[in-house]
Amino acid sequence: MTRWPRHRHDRSSPVRLADGSLLTGLLEFFEQGAAGGKAVLELIGDDLIKDSRTFAEVFQESIGGQSGTAGK
Repeated sequence: MTRWPRHRHDRSSPVRLADGSLLTGLLEFFEQGAAGGKAVLELIGDDLIKDSRTFAEVFQESIGGQSGTAGK
């Protein structure tokens, strides 16, 4: 089993896409986290999503902010 670094920034390394090692590495990373009882956000942090809009927010904007008007 692969031993992972303690700090998130220590995990970066050159990526090999052609041989499939990226996918294998990602799966191992999440499997080990799950086995350790950690949630996804504990593993990757919330930097990617903390300022992101939700699907509901984007949808409401696309219909002009009006809800409950279907079929009227």
